[in-house]
Amino acid sequence: MPPSARPGNALPFLLLSAFRALIDELHVRLAEAGHGDLRPAHGMAMQMISRGGGVSDLARRLGVSKQAASKTVTTLERLGYAERRPDPRDQRQRAVALTARGVEALALSGDILNHLRDEWAAVVGPGEMDGMEDALARLGRHGGLDGMGDWLGA
Repeated sequence: MPPSARPGNALPFLLLSAFRALIDELHVRLAEAGHGDLRPAHGMAMQMISRGGGVSDLARRLGVSKQAASKTVTTLERLGYAERRPDPRDQRQRAVALTARGVEALALSGDILNHLRDEWAAVVGPGEMDGMEDALARLGRHGGLDGMGDWLGA
């Protein structure tokens, strides 16, 4: 197979550009639906919070310090998207959970992302969209990101 005419350093910028376009449009639509206070980092944290556990679990899942995870939870609490509760498994710990507003925002984000995916597929074609997602999933697994399969239905 001949080498690509595109320089390798273009790939990260292409991926970042597509990611930013997707996330920026997601947040425009979330704001239109009353969730203008959410930021991109909040979405990933809320995904991880929805899996249960405490701040330490959240920190591990996000790959950040416990202090950074705690700060994110404090922000989400202040905004009304998350709350700390007694952990039913260990009364010495506090669990972090989404509030009804957090659950609503997470579900709405999923709906919006489904619509955006459909819009992108209409631009590049459904087959090319499927092929791109399949290729990215393979590359993610190759890079050791098997945990992302939860979002990919893998």
